[in-house]
Order: sequence, then C-alpha cells, then structure tokens
Amino acid sequence: AEVTERDGRFYLGDVEVNQEFGKIGKSLKNVVTPDDFIGEFGADTFRLFEMFSGPLEQSRPWDAKAIVGPYRLLQRIWRVVVDEQSGEPHVSDGPIPDELNRLLHKTIAATREGYQTLRFNTSIARLTELNNAITAQYPHGSAPRALAEALVLMIAPLAPHIAEELWSRLGHPDSLTHEAFPEADPAYLVEDSVTCVVQVLGKVRGKLEVSPDISDEDLTALALAEPNVVRSIDGREVRKVIVRAPKLVSIVV
Repeated sequence: AEVTERDGRFYLGDVEVNQEFGKIGKSLKNVVTPDDFIGEFGADTFRLFEMFSGPLEQSRPWDAKAIVGPYRLLQRIWRVVVDEQSGEPHVSDGPIPDELNRLLHKTIAATREGYQTLRFNTSIARLTELNNAITAQYPHGSAPRALAEALVLMIAPLAPHIAEELWSRLGHPDSLTHEAFPEADPAYLVEDSVTCVVQVLGKVRGKLEVSPDISDEDLTALALAEPNVVRSIDGREVRKVIVRAPKLVSIVV
C-alpha cells in the first residue's frame, strides 16, 4: 500500500523498487484483505473479481486494477433491468428475438457447465457476452422480461446481493433462491450453419457457410465451385480431395 507507481515504475518514497510475483501469505506479510475492495466496490463485485481471475486450481497474479471490469459488468446488468433515472424496472412483455433467444440458451448451457465444473471465469465470460448483446439490442431499456429474469437468475450464484435486489424490483415477492436455474432448450443449441474452410495445396482459398449435416459429396461440389478456389486451381487437374465434413475440404492439384 505504501508503493506508488510513476511512469510505469514503482517507488517506496523516493527509492525505486521492483515488482515481483510470488505467493501471498501471512509469513510474507503481503496478505491482501478484501475489506477495502468491498467498501469501495461491494461484496458482489469482489466475488466476481476473484472468480473471473482464472480457474480456481491455478495460480495467477493479483491485479487490483482488474476489479473495475466486474464492477462495470454489474452496472450494465443493473441498467438492463432498472431505469437509472426513475429507479423503476424498464422491461417489456414482448418476445425474445430469435437470434438473441439462441444466444440466451447457449449462455444458459455454458453457464451451467461452468458452475458445475467450477470454471466460474468461463461462466462470467458468457454472461458478459449475453449482457453486451442485450445492451446492444435494447440500449434504452425495454428488454423482454423473460430475458432479463434469466440473466438475473444466472448471475445470482456469483452476485447474490444485486441479483436479489433486481429480482425484487422485477416484482417477485419471494427470494430467487427458491427459483430453478434456467433450462437450455436443446433445439437452440444446434448450429444452423458452420464455416467450412477450403484449402488448395494447404493454403486457405475459400470459406463456405454450410449445414452441419452436409454430405461429403455435396460439400466437395460446393468447394470446387467456389470462385476463389476455381481461380487457385487455374484449370489444373484435381488429383485428390480430402473432405472432413462439415468443416474442412483440402484439394490437391
């Protein structure tokens, strides 16, 4: 706490010191207590900060500046539900758009898996992606209630205090701890299309958007008809076509 940073260098008073990474422990007298962070940013932010720093079983450097990221995430989630001017919820009863609904169900599946495997950082990453998509679609509020409620339920295990407050403001008299975790619809987890890379002599010459269940024959025909691939072949005889449907076609001339 006594060290200051100036122009990318560190000083204890007027003496320059070096930054070194090592273990945190009482015997080393370098323990970081959460009190100051919780006092400034709140307990939920501190929980997210710790969970997002990486897998629990791995060591990672302590970077106090990174707490700003989780803090802003919770602010953005709050604004999805609550109007900052009136303090009232500003969600709608409209349907969830198809593209956003697909992302929602993928997020539910990925978040559940992250929680079950204790990979909380991956759950937070997917929730951040969903929240960004909601904010982009509804920059002035009016996100569908079903979408907002699912987001609140998914963030609750990591940020229980703000989630309880948002759940209450959404009009629920009981705690969200009695609510079931959202369920992903398998129908929305299937990709409509996948990107197939087409190579000619080992170099990428084209990309195709194809059905996940496309046959080898149909994929080969599409690859050989792709304009960039045709120019790369330049009339030469195709000696071999290696197909790994639906993601790769490798052409040898």
